[in-house]
Amino acid sequence: MSTPPVLNPKLDFAIERFIDAPVRLVWEALTKPEHIKEWYMPRAWGRVSRTELDARPGGIFRIDIVVAGGQEVPNLGCVLDVVPMERMVWTSMLFPEYRPAVFDDIPITAIMTMEPVGTGTRYVFTALHRSEADLENNKTSGFYEGTEIAIDQFVTHVLAMR
Repeated sequence: MSTPPVLNPKLDFAIERFIDAPVRLVWEALTKPEHIKEWYMPRAWGRVSRTELDARPGGIFRIDIVVAGGQEVPNLGCVLDVVPMERMVWTSMLFPEYRPAVFDDIPITAIMTMEPVGTGTRYVFTALHRSEADLENNKTSGFYEGTEIAIDQFVTHVLAMR
């Protein structure tokens, strides 16, 4: 397992869960579009309308959502790093193939790590922000709360895959 990033509490947050399932199931739920659409968006807030993931450096990370009122919100980013069944890193600061992104949202770099612990998996989602203001905006906008809900849904989904 690679060394996790050193978190700066003024810029980053991490959410950790133990999942009572093998790493291969956690990885599958994290990287296969048919699984991502089941857990990514908090159900009470909306739904996933489109999912595309090419889990290789430079690959597309796309999860479009439909929020209350029917507004579709695109989420497009670039995969930066992949170590199968160990780590995936993506950012909204770049579009696929490392093209500069144009966006009107708060950009993040997401690091998702997993490691076997007994018969289960330690899963950590880390969101890196470029400034204290971005982190605060993500907390007050509901992004942090929504991420916690989505990760709980992720855990439930993985457990149902067993």
